[in-house]
This record gives sequence, C-alpha cells and structure tokens, in this order.
Amino acid sequence: MSDKHVYLSAAWRDEALRRLQSELPPEKMNNITTSMSNIYKNCPGGADMFLFIECIDGKVTRVETGTTGAPDGEFKITGDYETFARISRAELGSQKALFTGKLKLKGNMAKALKLASLADRINKVLSQIPTEY
Repeated sequence: MSDKHVYLSAAWRDEALRRLQSELPPEKMNNITTSMSNIYKNCPGGADMFLFIECIDGKVTRVETGTTGAPDGEFKITGDYETFARISRAELGSQKALFTGKLKLKGNMAKALKLASLADRINKVLSQIPTEY
C-alpha cells in the first residue's frame, strides 16, 4: 500500500499516533510528561491548522489535528506551514527553527531547549509517514 496521507488529516493523525506509540517507548522519551500545540499559519487552502501532541510519563497519549480549537499545551509553537512541514520531513531541526525566528514559542524556553532532542525524535518518526504535503 503506497497511499500517501495528506499532512495533518485524520488518517495522517491516526498513523502518527500509531507510529509514535510503537516506535518511541517511554524510556526513549525520558519518561517526560509534557504537551505542545503547534499552530500552523499560511496553510494550503488558507485555514490555519494545528498539531497537538501529548506525552504522559514518556508515552505519547494524544495526537490531534484540526483547524480550530487547538488544545492548550504546556508549549504553544506558532509558525508557517512550510516551516513545520520541513521539520516534519526532518529537513530542519526544531531548535534551529526556533533560534532563527522561524517559530515562535510560548512556554518555558529553558525546558523547551531541554526537550528539543525529544521533539527531534518525534519528528524523525513523523518523517517516515508517507505524506502528501
């Protein structure tokens, strides 16, 4: 089955949750409890979208996508659709995107920097999903 999932669609979200839960055991996520809401601006089609990911004790427990009503996360990260797409394809590191001003962060910056390597692990898994951006 070589079907590609449309980025941030319900099918993509379900595949993301399945893969994150199977490929990132709690110890690989440092048993962390955290959540982040990524707010995507300038999406194809014109609507803003979001990607919400929650970890409890290192287990990815929720992945949500949509156009309105992003859940509140410990971190709120806002940026251009294309920037997030590059991060999800593992072409751009989240820390670099933050430091070069491509992403805006609301939340504890020091904690966010500590979690950057975990975000990159998540993005490495997401980059493996056959996706149509």
